[in-house]
Amino acid sequence: MKTLISAIAGLALSTSVLADYPNKDIQGIIQWGAGGSTDTVMRSVSPYAEEVLGTDIILTNRTGGVGAIATKLVNAKKADGYTLLMGAENPQMYKVLGLANLDYSDMIPINVLARGIPMFVAQNDAPFDTMQEMIDYIQANPGQIKVGSTGKGGLASIVMAMVESEVDLDVTTVPYNGDGPALTALQGGAIDVMPAVLGAAIQHINAGRMKAITLVDDQVNPVLPDTAAITDALPNLAKYLPFGPFFGVFVKQGTPEEAVTKLTEAFAQGANKAEFQRLMESRGYGIMNLSGQPAVDFLENYRSVSSWLVHDAGFAKHSPAEFDIPRP
Repeated sequence: MKTLISAIAGLALSTSVLADYPNKDIQGIIQWGAGGSTDTVMRSVSPYAEEVLGTDIILTNRTGGVGAIATKLVNAKKADGYTLLMGAENPQMYKVLGLANLDYSDMIPINVLARGIPMFVAQNDAPFDTMQEMIDYIQANPGQIKVGSTGKGGLASIVMAMVESEVDLDVTTVPYNGDGPALTALQGGAIDVMPAVLGAAIQHINAGRMKAITLVDDQVNPVLPDTAAITDALPNLAKYLPFGPFFGVFVKQGTPEEAVTKLTEAFAQGANKAEFQRLMESRGYGIMNLSGQPAVDFLENYRSVSSWLVHDAGFAKHSPAEFDIPRP
C-alpha cells in the first residue's frame, strides 16, 4: 500500500512539474558554426520563442561531423524538452553516408522554419564572374582553384556533386566547420570559391567583400536580380532543382507531449513574427513554418531526394534501399 501511495505521489509530482514546463532554461544546440546559415536562422527566431515560453534558450554552437556531433549529443540527453537540436538538412543523409545511425525520422520536428537557396560565391579578384567562366577557368587551370567545403554530406559537397554530374572539375577542396568560417576564409584569401547559402552570403556580397557567381536554382532571385541561375550554364541540372538547405528545431523521441506542444506553439509564433519574416526574406530565405505531419512529410521527401542524390553521386557508404528510403 505504501509503495502504491509513493508511486501515485511521484506521478502527481511528475505531472505537476511537466505542467509547469518550462521551469528552467532550455538548451539550444546549433549544429553549425557562428555566422553561418543555421546559426543566423536560430539566433533570429529564438528571442521570439523565448517570449512565448517565458524562459531563456541558451544557444551553443557544437560543430563537427557535418552536424553529427550536435545530433548525437542531443540524442544522448534526457527526452524532457530541455535540449533542442537546431539543425539543417544534413542529418537526412547520415545513414547513407555512414555518419550516424539516426536522422530526423528518429526525432520529433518542432518546426521546420525556413529554406535557403544555394549559390556560388568567389573572391572579388577571382578571374571569372559567371558560372560558365568559372568552369572554363577551372578546366584550363586544373587543381589551382581552392573550393571551400563543410564535409561530405554538407551543402557544398552536394552542390559540387550536382555540378560534377554534368562537367568535370579538377579543384582542391578545403574543409571548414560550417559556411560561416568558410566565408571568412574566402574573404581572407584562403579559398577562391565557396558553394554557400544565399542567406549567409548576401550581406558579404552587398558589402563588397565577395562576389556572386550564380544561384543554384532554376530562376533568378529578387534579392540578387542580376545574378543568373545555374541552369543558364548547366541546363540539365534542372532535374535536381529547386534544391537547398532547410533549418529546423527538433527534440528527442519520447519527449512528453505537453513539452512538444508548448515548444511547437512557441516556435510557430516566432516564425510568424513580421520582424523574423522580414529578416529572412531580406536574406533570400523562404519561410516554411511547418510542424506536425506536414513537417514529417517534408522531411521524408527531403531524405528520399538527398539520400539518393549522394548515392548516385558516388560518395554514399550505403544504399538508401538498406534503410527502406524510396527513390523520389
